[in-house]
Amino acid sequence: MSIRRSLAPLAFALGATLGAQPVPATALRPFLSVEAPVVALVHARVVDGTGAPAAEDQTLVLRQGRIEALGPAAAVPVPKEAQVLDLRGHTVLPGLVGMHNHLFYTASIHSDEKGAPVPPGRLFAEIAYSAPRLYLACGVTTIRTTGSLEPYTDLNLKRQIDAGLLPGPKMDVTGPYLEGLEPMTPQMHALRGPEEARRFVDFWADVGVTSFKAYMNITRADLGAAIQAAHARGLKVTGHLGSVTWPEALAIGIDDFEHGPVFTDTEFTQGKAPDACPPVSASWASWLQVDVAGPQVQGLLRDLVAKHVAVTSTLPVFELGVPGRPPLQARVLGAMSAESKASYLAARARVPVAPNGRAELLLKKEMAFELAFVKAGGLLLAGPDPTGMGGVLPGFGDQRELELLVEAGFTPVEAIHIYTANGAAFLGRLDRIGTLAPGKQADLVVVKGDPSRKIEDIENVVTVFKDGLGYDSVKLIDSVRAHVGIR
Repeated sequence: MSIRRSLAPLAFALGATLGAQPVPATALRPFLSVEAPVVALVHARVVDGTGAPAAEDQTLVLRQGRIEALGPAAAVPVPKEAQVLDLRGHTVLPGLVGMHNHLFYTASIHSDEKGAPVPPGRLFAEIAYSAPRLYLACGVTTIRTTGSLEPYTDLNLKRQIDAGLLPGPKMDVTGPYLEGLEPMTPQMHALRGPEEARRFVDFWADVGVTSFKAYMNITRADLGAAIQAAHARGLKVTGHLGSVTWPEALAIGIDDFEHGPVFTDTEFTQGKAPDACPPVSASWASWLQVDVAGPQVQGLLRDLVAKHVAVTSTLPVFELGVPGRPPLQARVLGAMSAESKASYLAARARVPVAPNGRAELLLKKEMAFELAFVKAGGLLLAGPDPTGMGGVLPGFGDQRELELLVEAGFTPVEAIHIYTANGAAFLGRLDRIGTLAPGKQADLVVVKGDPSRKIEDIENVVTVFKDGLGYDSVKLIDSVRAHVGIR
């Protein structure tokens, strides 16, 4: 190893410690298009993430990894030493904060010809190489992993990214799933009582995870013990539940719910037994009978808002159940390995046309709930949940989630606010990321076009700045072609 290469991580760490722009390590340089200590983005349209309308003809000055100045081009002087990027026809927005962003991939192995899992159960492939690059390439500068199957891999990956050894987003590493019997995959541990749940949380918090996620078969007692242990350490717990209903989890003290209630709240399921997860088809059918404007759902909304419990939207993963969705894109298929692509296309072809369009009705009802939740004052978060049958990929799925939020009834600016400021606020980092303002970290995305009017322009990412370093989106995507699903 050369002296220059061995010193690069040290220089990166010292720069971050002293508040200066990190010195890029050798591994990052092939993907960088901007690495000057002072950068001026001039004549840009700015969507600042606060929910305010887009501002035209703006200048942003980035210095040593932070935003030094932001305002009308006529009023903000450009430093003589700055590298200048003329961004006419482009939009600058905060880096996306993905709140349900896994580092594993589903569905290309251990399924029969009909797509059903076979013993020992569905298995998941960790894609620690391709996922971080795709997230960053698509404008996601911070992620919460929201459930880990290889926690040591995720923790080491975070360390390497923070040290500048790998390109990728900043990471909030969620611990291994808090699950009961029987786990849907043998890669999950099954808790056996409250005392084990407490020890489990304490162990993984000591190792370095910063959040936890409860899963479909956990008992109320184990969930309560885990939440108590996490809160004692200042950590939060979210849940993709089934055995525990949303009202039960609210009473226990959960901080966040994943996916929205239409797909995960079992409180209306006929015949549901305590601490038992009913068939998902029965749970979903129960929500088709409930009116979002009716007293039952309105009561749930009031309780969520009163207890300051967030909800994470993951519309792309449920869109997969609707025939013909999402639109097929060459960029997505090109990122998949040959086996993963074939598996996904086969699964897509098997999506049934349900009677009366049930899958689409469920998706629309979830959209209606999320819109009502925000109107009631709730904190809506967002992420793609890149799992399911493989049709949702890291990064590309985040962009699709923004498009589906707009389809749900949010304005593009509101959707961007949900995906930036809301995620940062939940993580306790709104003072550093999530909106564009002087003094904040220079985590931002340059997009060709105007996503404040046409949200689909969010797919046209040109450059992604993380701590002031500008990454070339195309180069990052090109580096993982045919890799998703295998590495």
